[in-house]
Amino acid sequence: MNSPKKDGDDDVPVKEPIKYGELVILGYNGSLPSGDRGRRKSRFALYRRAKANGVKPSAVHILNTPQDSKAVHSRGQHSISFTLSRNQTVVVEYCHDNNTDMFQIGRSTEGPIDFVVTDTSGGGKECEDPSIAPSTISRFACRVVCERNPPYTARIYAAGFDSSKNIFLGEKATKWKNPDGHMDGLTTNGVLVMHPEGFPEDPKQGLWREISVCGDVYALRETRSGPSRGKLAEGESSALRDGSLVDLCGATLLWRTGEGLMRAPTLRHLEALRQELNASRPQCPVGLSTLAFPSLPRSHSLEERQPWVYLACGHVHGRHDWGQRSEGEVGPREGEGSAARRECPLCRSVGPYVPLWLGSEPAVYVDAGAPTHAFVPCGHVCSERTVRYWAETPLPHGTHAFRPVCPFCSAALSSPGWTRLIFQGPID
Repeated sequence: MNSPKKDGDDDVPVKEPIKYGELVILGYNGSLPSGDRGRRKSRFALYRRAKANGVKPSAVHILNTPQDSKAVHSRGQHSISFTLSRNQTVVVEYCHDNNTDMFQIGRSTEGPIDFVVTDTSGGGKECEDPSIAPSTISRFACRVVCERNPPYTARIYAAGFDSSKNIFLGEKATKWKNPDGHMDGLTTNGVLVMHPEGFPEDPKQGLWREISVCGDVYALRETRSGPSRGKLAEGESSALRDGSLVDLCGATLLWRTGEGLMRAPTLRHLEALRQELNASRPQCPVGLSTLAFPSLPRSHSLEERQPWVYLACGHVHGRHDWGQRSEGEVGPREGEGSAARRECPLCRSVGPYVPLWLGSEPAVYVDAGAPTHAFVPCGHVCSERTVRYWAETPLPHGTHAFRPVCPFCSAALSSPGWTRLIFQGPID
């Protein structure tokens, strides 16, 4: 009798699970500060499920009493409730869809949420204490529905189903009946999406739009939670593209398709670039010591040979005390990414003096180019095309503002947002 063949046997191909894509939270440079654990992590891979769990609209009920509502909800099916007045609610029931997989994203840690996302503050920190500032991310913020068959299109919808399989839009929520008769609505702070063109080879930013609960695309409201919806963006789709950005009002997610990830640089490639840069033995022009970027997993604490940069001119040095301005100008304590103002000993430019950190989240790179540029003011290092793209990509901020941020740490960028690094080679 033949022994069963195992994965790894030469003549048995190991079947890879189908990956629809990944959602990456901007600002964490590869992992959450407290570490990636369970459903709370900096990136979430969407794989084809063993069994389809998608749903699609079926019956519509117009209910006039709370008892009617209880009767509908007791069936255990997914549903979306639109409360029009105290005594009228429209409930849209959803039935099982064999052709799609559904993934839910939100702040809640309840079972229906696949990817738990909390607020990102600038500088790549999580907001751990909700008492400091209440979260603006919805507990059941949005859902992504992926087609189980090629081309595995992923579509985004505002709001997610809660533990009782319901999406509830109360009296105050923005909602309406479309000309074809179906109900739709927006969540309180909205789910905004930007689809770029030509990402990542020749990326051009698209317009920021708002996605409705039923997946239609609208122009932005006057303010983030304004009462009136924007104009329908006819011909535009909720289908995510490689490089699409999803903003949940507190965190921004980057979507990379399975195909796009295969073309993106890997951590191994970024590590090779780091080793190549270190092998060139860049030197501090003042201390004449050899500089070296720390290995990527350790790139959170300062090391002795850490490169530092004068952001005004891009000259790279080691850490030293030369050129400090008067006491009142130095600013916060160094060593915490603080932007102490210094005078560059090579060109006399005065400006922030910060440690350099390699960007180690491969998904945000638009190419696999050498690490030649740094974001200003945080000092995260990556390729020229990558800094240029993100410096020109405004992300939602507050109720109606937009600003470009460093994709590795979420620090707001100052114009033009980046500097070219000037390394000094070894003298010998």
